Amino acid sequence: MVNILVVDDEKAIRDMIRMGLEMAGFACMEAANTSAAFAIVHDQRPDLILLDWMLPGGSGLELLRRMKKDDVCADIPIIMLTAKTSEDNKIQGLELGADDYIAKPFAPRELVARINAVLRRTSTELKTDTVELLGVKLDNVSHRVSIDDEKVTMGPTEYKLLHFFMTHQERVYSRSQLLDHVWGSNVYVEERTIDVHIRRLRKALQSPSGNADYGFLVQTVRGSGYRFSAAS
Repeated sequence: MVNILVVDDEKAIRDMIRMGLEMAGFACMEAANTSAAFAIVHDQRPDLILLDWMLPGGSGLELLRRMKKDDVCADIPIIMLTAKTSEDNKIQGLELGADDYIAKPFAPRELVARINAVLRRTSTELKTDTVELLGVKLDNVSHRVSIDDEKVTMGPTEYKLLHFFMTHQERVYSRSQLLDHVWGSNVYVEERTIDVHIRRLRKALQSPSGNADYGFLVQTVRGSGYRFSAAS
């Protein structure tokens, strides 16, 4: 059974979410603040986290940033729950590592659909075992990426995007094509979201020691989309 951690300081909202998720067949854990949430993440490692933006003891964004820097939980998909609806807020959450963003108030059916979409996106089996280009190596058996033999950490969406690029090199893909191939044709994601994940992927394609930066492999083709190539 899929275990979901709901992080929100309002008990009424946690209760509402829990009821909807349990009716959909999910198991739920709850936390009302950032410290309790971080402890649960380390002790029980949920399959997905629903994270409120505003929390006591630190914001949801601060917790998101902290988790994405922690090897224990960096690959756990996270959906932000928030009353902040501006595009800048949405982009901020995505750039820090959130996999999706849903604004309050929301319908339980929409939340379940978003959760299922993220779980499909992050758990879909990728067939190629190992792919390499220059110093970038993607090992799909261990689900690891290394740059010049140094292990690098990236989110599940960036991993799947990198896998698609590395197995479809030299071709230009539009944003809508990337959405279909990486997110799935039945998932609603704004095209600008692609740009956020591309920036995150380029940033992730740097060795921890700072000796190598392969972000240039993800090329912008003006007016067309993106291409993965070692050629200029």
